[in-house]
Amino acid sequence: MGQDHIRYDILAQDALRGVIRKVLTEVAATGHLPGEHHFFITFLTGAPGVRISQHLKSKYPEQMTIVVQHQFWELKVSDIGFEIGLSFSDTPERLVIPFNAIRGFYDPSVNFELEFDVAAAEEEELESAEITAYPVPETDGEVPPKDADKSSEAKNGGGSVVSLDSFRKKN
Repeated sequence: MGQDHIRYDILAQDALRGVIRKVLTEVAATGHLPGEHHFFITFLTGAPGVRISQHLKSKYPEQMTIVVQHQFWELKVSDIGFEIGLSFSDTPERLVIPFNAIRGFYDPSVNFELEFDVAAAEEEELESAEITAYPVPETDGEVPPKDADKSSEAKNGGGSVVSLDSFRKKN
C-alpha cells in the first residue's frame, strides 16, 4: 500500500471537529441547548491555546471534562475553538478551548460520542484527571450524580463511538 500523502486521518478528525463547531455555533446563536441535549466535553488543559484559571490548571494539570447544560454564559465560537463561562463550586470561570485540544465530545441525551487523538505521543504518558461541572438544574436545585446522564446502554457498550484509530496507517 502506498504512503498517505493526503493525510486522511487528519482530514477526518478536522471534519468531525466541524460537527462540534456547528453544534456549539447553533447553541451560541440561540443561547440555549435544544430539547434535552447537553454536552460532556473532555479536553487537555495543557494543550496549546487552552486558557483556564490557574486554580483549575493546578487542580487539573492534564485533562478535564466540562458539562454544558443549563448554566453557561457568553458562549463564543470561532473557527479554531470556543470560549464559555461556567461555574465551578460557585466560582465563575471563563474557559478558552481550541477544538484541537478536545479529546472527547458526548451528548448523553442521544448517546452520541466522538473521540479524538490529541498529541498522541505525549498523551500516552499522561494520567487522566477529570472534573465534571454539573450546573444546578433550574427547577429542583439537585446536583445529579456523576453518571446520571449516561444511559445503561452506553455503560454496557451500546451506542455510537467514533474512533479514528482503525483508519490510521500504522508506521
